[in-house]
Amino acid sequence: MTSFLRSDRSSPVAVWLFAVAALVLAMVVVGGATRLTGSGLSITEWKPVTGALPPLSDQHWQSEFSKYKEIPQYIQLNRGMNLAEFKAIYWWEWSHRLLGRLIGLAFAVPFAVFLIRKDIPRRLIWRCAAMLGLGGLQGLAGWWMVASGLSERVSVAPERLAVHLGLALALFVLLLWTGLDAWAGAPRQGNPTRWRAVALAFLGAVFFQSLLGALVAGSHAGFIFNDWPLMNGALFPRDYVGEGVWATIAHNQASVQLHHRLGAYLLFAGSIALAVLAWRHRYLPQEAKMLGLAVAGVTTLQALLGISALMAGVPVWLGILHQIGAVALLGVATAFAWRVRRL
Repeated sequence: MTSFLRSDRSSPVAVWLFAVAALVLAMVVVGGATRLTGSGLSITEWKPVTGALPPLSDQHWQSEFSKYKEIPQYIQLNRGMNLAEFKAIYWWEWSHRLLGRLIGLAFAVPFAVFLIRKDIPRRLIWRCAAMLGLGGLQGLAGWWMVASGLSERVSVAPERLAVHLGLALALFVLLLWTGLDAWAGAPRQGNPTRWRAVALAFLGAVFFQSLLGALVAGSHAGFIFNDWPLMNGALFPRDYVGEGVWATIAHNQASVQLHHRLGAYLLFAGSIALAVLAWRHRYLPQEAKMLGLAVAGVTTLQALLGISALMAGVPVWLGILHQIGAVALLGVATAFAWRVRRL
């Protein structure tokens, strides 16, 4: 019989939140594959309910293909594509959208059940409600992103891709953090330490670096300057300045790749310093020290994946691994920040 008093912790709620976080990770991976295969603009309409069903007849397939033929991507890049080739990219985008719908259900239905059963710790209810709203906003941002590539561009706007990915990553962090809170209970009221600020700053840096990566992906900057550590044989790219400040920040391939490289160098150095200082700190618990080492290890692996993907010309499988690495790094940085928050 369910108690009318909410416990301060709930392992079922934690497992639910961790499971949804895993689905968000899968969503990011499928989204990355959709982008790398050039599939993101294959569905030119947003139908949140009826769009869950794929084309079920030859007539329906021809109708979807005809709509795709009207956008610049087909006219300028894919003219002459046959129906079988269209189906290949259509299924990627349809799978991406279907997974988004499934995540919505996987969050909303258990949330309602847990609320009725009073299983969610009271202090976490508002956070879960906020995550439900963030998930809905993520869906809207996805269509806003796709819409940018349907009329004047042959791909989506890089800044909209960054917003779309950023919302997904923010949701992933909140799911992990809240799941850990549900598993462990409320933190004790300890004295603030510098480690809290350091860990949160590093987590913010990882998030920002992921957004820089989204700008690289959105502007297709990974397909040029495929040498390392130089860029076409130079330390500083000759075409760094774009047509204005915003173009230099978000649209110019040379500048966005350089910014992502510089961010990676800073993040790598910061992760090594964090791990060394955490390991040598006498009052940090062993779990925090191990998480600090994990942060440095995953950062190093992610840097190697980024260099490998760049120098190989970003093949799909390496691009996907690099995106998985970004989410994995965000995950361990979140766990480290959560742990030192409870000192």
